[in-house]
Amino acid sequence: MLISARARRRGVVSPDAAALLGCVALVAAAVLVGRALLARGVEILLGFPPLNAEWLPHVGPGTPAALLVAGLVATRGPALAERLAWRPLLAGGYAVSVAWTSSLALVDGWQRGVAGRLATGDEYLHDVPRAGEPGTLLRTFADHILTSQVDPGQTEFWTTHVGAHPPGAFLVFVLLDRAGLGGGAWAGVFVLLTGASSAVAVAVAVRALGGQALARRVLPFAVLAPAAVWVGVSADGLFAAALAWAVALAALGATGTGWRADCAALAGGVCCGGCLYLSYGLVLGMALPGAVLLVARRVRAAVLVGAGSLLVVAGFTASGFWWFTGFERVRVIYAASAAASRPYAYFVWANLAAFLFAMGPAAVVGLRRALAAPRALPVASAALVGAALVAVLFADLSGLSKAEVERIWLPFAVWLAVPCALLDRPARWLLAQAGLALVVNHLLLTVW
Repeated sequence: MLISARARRRGVVSPDAAALLGCVALVAAAVLVGRALLARGVEILLGFPPLNAEWLPHVGPGTPAALLVAGLVATRGPALAERLAWRPLLAGGYAVSVAWTSSLALVDGWQRGVAGRLATGDEYLHDVPRAGEPGTLLRTFADHILTSQVDPGQTEFWTTHVGAHPPGAFLVFVLLDRAGLGGGAWAGVFVLLTGASSAVAVAVAVRALGGQALARRVLPFAVLAPAAVWVGVSADGLFAAALAWAVALAALGATGTGWRADCAALAGGVCCGGCLYLSYGLVLGMALPGAVLLVARRVRAAVLVGAGSLLVVAGFTASGFWWFTGFERVRVIYAASAAASRPYAYFVWANLAAFLFAMGPAAVVGLRRALAAPRALPVASAALVGAALVAVLFADLSGLSKAEVERIWLPFAVWLAVPCALLDRPARWLLAQAGLALVVNHLLLTVW
């Protein structure tokens, strides 16, 4: 309970309640100051600050399914997670994660919630017809990052999301198209199915590092996370899954023995390298597998993870894309984009308010308890949470994430399900997590 009987008699607010009230105050301040900035004509380019959304109460075909999944996971999830065999539990967890993410997306309807999300003028699919064959794409990719805003002579430049990321993400959608799975529907379903696997990857990593009992407590919270609102459907859900599996495979490699552990470590390195070419911001995400390897102190695993990463880096570099050139040009177009009118003094703290929507109240209280009792979580699991928070802090202070962090920071948000294992009465907290997601999805129309 948030407030004990003794605390109520004394009129004292519990630390958990104080943490939640502080977060509510931060969100309220972000809303009020954001609306004041809009009223003054400041172009923060948000319909419902601090979120990139607009006020639009609505229901949709996903509403009944979302309510059903939320109720079942909250009431039955923790008990099932305790007694099911491990592999069936992971399979079931993935199926429920897909159901939860899909139902939230379908609250906005099939076209608006899934098929049309990645097919707008700013998204990846817009430029797929221009891609050409993969070799040429990688070799010439950086030539089309600068827009006419910063290079008046540039007439052929990538659309917003393509140019603002390394070519890996765009290449995924190009290859889908080449495989006969072109269009917004296939892309949306692919991202949704991939992003939903993050919950399983978190459980796999926690089991390898902190034991099966802890992983079983974490899994229901990883499945029912409010972050699922933006996993379905945004490419950042894909990025979250890529990083989550990089961490999980690195953890398996660092804690196991034999050839299977070596293969896992090498595969984890390949995923780490792939992350670098999905989003420039995922450089910060390397703190998570780094924390795993540092705590495990397994030199062999670290070497294999490093080798796998270098294979990917070498492949992209040999194909003609130099990561640092791309990053420098993205910094140029970012400075000339919406970021130019978005005040750092507001977003440096309002970003954290937006991120709270992806975390949810259970993660806030779990994190507070973890900070109050540092030994409550195993060292390796605590290191993962700490690495995710450090990544968020650096991303925030950098000024390269002004707004829209509810989706941009999804790769870090999924790991904040880990401290939820410290919560008693998990059903109540799971309902709180689901309730936040349902309120956001039904009262607001999110861009992603």
